[in-house]
Amino acid sequence: MPSAPTADPLAALNPEQRAAATYGAGAKSGPPLLVIAGAGTGKTTTLAHRVAHLILQGADPGRILLLTFTRRAAAEMTRRAEGLVARVRGGASGRLPWAGTFHSIANRLLRLHGAALGLDPAFTVLDRGDAEDLIDLERTTLDLDKKEKRFPKKGTCLAIYSRKVNSGAPLEDVLDKAFPWCASWEAELRTLFRNYVASKQNQQVLDYDDLLLYWSMLCGEPELAREVSARFDHVLVDEYQDTNKVQADILLAMRPDGAGLTVVGDDAQSIYGFRAAEIGNITGFPDAFATPAEVISLDRNYRSTQPVLDAANAVINESKSRFRKALVAHRGDGPKPRILVVEDESRQAEVVAAQILERREEGLQLKDQAVLVRAAHHSDALEVELSRRDIPFVKYGGLKFLEAAHVKDVLAILRWAENPRDGVAAFRVLQLLLGVGPAGARRAVETFASGGLSSWTAPAEAGAEWKSLRSTLDGLRSSPDWEGQIHQVRLWYGPVLERTHENAPLRESDLDQLELVAASFPSRERFLAELALDPPATLGDEAGPPHLDEDWLTVSTIHSAKGQEWRAVFVLNVVDGCIPSDMSTGNAAEIDEERRLLYVAMTRAKDHLALVQPQRYFVRSQSRTGDRAIQAPNSRFLPPHVLAHFERQAILLPKHADGSPVGGKARVDVKKRLRDMWE
Repeated sequence: MPSAPTADPLAALNPEQRAAATYGAGAKSGPPLLVIAGAGTGKTTTLAHRVAHLILQGADPGRILLLTFTRRAAAEMTRRAEGLVARVRGGASGRLPWAGTFHSIANRLLRLHGAALGLDPAFTVLDRGDAEDLIDLERTTLDLDKKEKRFPKKGTCLAIYSRKVNSGAPLEDVLDKAFPWCASWEAELRTLFRNYVASKQNQQVLDYDDLLLYWSMLCGEPELAREVSARFDHVLVDEYQDTNKVQADILLAMRPDGAGLTVVGDDAQSIYGFRAAEIGNITGFPDAFATPAEVISLDRNYRSTQPVLDAANAVINESKSRFRKALVAHRGDGPKPRILVVEDESRQAEVVAAQILERREEGLQLKDQAVLVRAAHHSDALEVELSRRDIPFVKYGGLKFLEAAHVKDVLAILRWAENPRDGVAAFRVLQLLLGVGPAGARRAVETFASGGLSSWTAPAEAGAEWKSLRSTLDGLRSSPDWEGQIHQVRLWYGPVLERTHENAPLRESDLDQLELVAASFPSRERFLAELALDPPATLGDEAGPPHLDEDWLTVSTIHSAKGQEWRAVFVLNVVDGCIPSDMSTGNAAEIDEERRLLYVAMTRAKDHLALVQPQRYFVRSQSRTGDRAIQAPNSRFLPPHVLAHFERQAILLPKHADGSPVGGKARVDVKKRLRDMWE
């Protein structure tokens, strides 16, 4: 039965959230709005309520465009907004068909309007791995792999291409700023990228970055921009601080006067500069229109205690962020955050592992605790210590879902069925056949381009497999029913999996998971595009956290932890050289982003926050003297007036006369002793 209608759907909002949810609200497009949502201030709640309020005021849900950065965020926002509307109306919610990531919405719009750009609506989307393979194919064709001097590898080449496309900067500037070791190859890279683009066009495939680029080009023509824009009365954007230049250009082209445009974000959490995110998009948003946008700030934090926020506020106040804010805790007081001073990285691992167990004995589950690091390798010593102490943990991120060879194989077969001109998919699938290697697969793809599948004769040993594969492809292409297609692929692929992988049963369970994921998509095209654009981070992502144990700890990079929260958070290596990274201190903008990264890490903590500072760390060396101990300078982000918000706790081992620790592990240079035996 439908639930009884609710009187006031905005009753749970605070005054600032309510102001943002109802600003200019109505069925028609209103003035532009910027919501500066500090960490833990209910950003998702506010945006979902704004969407719901628009619908309840008469806006057509089918004419609301909601843009996010992950499929999961779009689903959560949609679930909340539709739930609010359903409660008010007593059951009728009003569906939001245009909620999704920038790239997934681009994929859908290009299939509707791409013909104006000469784009076949049946194009397929390359994931990052396939894009790398295609660019490597062109790299090899141009003999760039045979240069006397080291030419960038395929992953670096794609990263350069992506940075240039998303930043809109000249290639020369991209190389100088982000890839200086590749600057001497500018001319060759231009040729490579021209060939890469031509190859994609010939095959009617787009890579991840092309989706935004084509959408931007679509909106670059005023008439086409009006046609796309006319689909929507309201455009709402989440995490606006993470947008790049291309994304901002798209929005401004669709809404040149800002009418009906709402963006939500926090300049203090802009930490994706390495992906070409442009903080100026959010700081310059109010002045981007003839009539300046309204700015509403959310400062009431519902996550952390006030001492944690006082320390985080002190850190970010040193930043050049345009929108000043002081987060205030809704929850009130709590323990002061700590600075843990330890001897070195080995001692850091011991201390953090011990304190995690202490918290657990106090009643804090491992799931309520996290260890955050600036770079993935910073947790190496800790992972060994956690294993030694039998503390189960999940590290983000591990093997990406689409990087598993057997998953890529199945997806390649589906992509080839979707787009017969997809040479990258065909190249991969053909090498699954007996007796077909890279050279044979390449010749076959060239043959298909002119004569179709029937024009190629498979090697004798692959004859039966090739006949069966052709039958499978024909069946997939002719069937209008998406349900069961992965099962059809697996009927052909099963024997190949058994032949090519020793641990086939384990891999079969991954393909079971892939089938479960596929069941939530309405079509093969949507499934392939969405999975390429926003893949699960790990093999178990779609099914929730892996069942390693009754409880487990989270170990994560700070970038991967954004948007998450835990009751207790340990941040490792808060020293200059690590936070900030010595690779990101070339200019003031990079240093400011590193400061924001520390702020993001600190604001993940609800109750307990500890920043860990090793006094020295060891640098691996090939010299005769062995590894060297380097003194670790205090992080520049923690000057004395900021440190006043912390409790400093030195956890150092007492020393014997020879310098070895009392009750601890003496550091012995065994390698040097073994060498000295032969002196």
